[in-house]
Amino acid sequence: MIEFKHFGILVMIGLLLTSCAASKKEIASLQEQLNQSGRDLGVVNAQLNDCRQEMDDYVAKIAQLDATKEQLQVELGSTKRTLSIREEQIEDLRKRIEQQVETVGDLTILSQSANENIKETLAQMENRDRYIRLLQTAKTKADSINLALAVNLKGVLAQGVADQDVEIKVDKTVVFINLSDKMLFQSGSTIITPRANEVLGKIAKIIESRPDLEVMVEGYTDNVPIQSACLNDNWDLSVKRATSVVRVLQKNYSIDPNRLIAAGRGEYNAIADNDTADGRSANRRTRIIILPKLNQFYDLLNPDKAIGEN
Repeated sequence: MIEFKHFGILVMIGLLLTSCAASKKEIASLQEQLNQSGRDLGVVNAQLNDCRQEMDDYVAKIAQLDATKEQLQVELGSTKRTLSIREEQIEDLRKRIEQQVETVGDLTILSQSANENIKETLAQMENRDRYIRLLQTAKTKADSINLALAVNLKGVLAQGVADQDVEIKVDKTVVFINLSDKMLFQSGSTIITPRANEVLGKIAKIIESRPDLEVMVEGYTDNVPIQSACLNDNWDLSVKRATSVVRVLQKNYSIDPNRLIAAGRGEYNAIADNDTADGRSANRRTRIIILPKLNQFYDLLNPDKAIGEN
């Protein structure tokens, strides 16, 4: 009985020892599993981080795609508007083409009458060109006559007359002679001086040789006011001085009065400054203008008479 107990105790001790040996192995195995799990967890964490990074990249790409989508929508709207404008322009161009086609059709119908009008216009232009050539010829002839007239006047007046007292010029279609006040008249008077009579006699010879011309005498004064028993103002003085010259040409030298014109310009149309003595002296003058008769100008401007000439 005692031996059996000891044997049982030994069996139990053996079992305990065997159990302890088995637990150490299990612990070692569990530790190895734990270590492997830690390693696996590290791998999983790394993979999780990779997944998170990929997710962040995808989110950024989605945001970029959304922005691109909005930009494309804006561009699409602009393209639609441009397309609408182009369609309107095409429609307008189509209408214009249709109008031009209609116009061409109308022109085709009117071409015959247009040709007739062109022929008539060309004939009128030919007549006008001929008229213009006649006018140019007449002007050239008039310029030559005026130049010769001025040369003759300068030659006649060259002797015994101071240069500053007489000025002869050709201006456009007329010849004019400026005579100083001090040579023609006594101071503040309308009476012709003896010296002026001599000068007017020379001018009268030229006028008499050209019966186709008219003569206008213009009186000018300075701006110094004048008033006397016979004169009201400078207007009055300028007119009466022009009249005195006309009377001398008519009575003393038998110039046809139908060719003579007397005019007064007063203190106006000055050629110098009235603030100086020299300027006032220059403004006190009488101008004799030799010009074609008005009916000669009318003849030149009459196409029927001009075109009928050879």
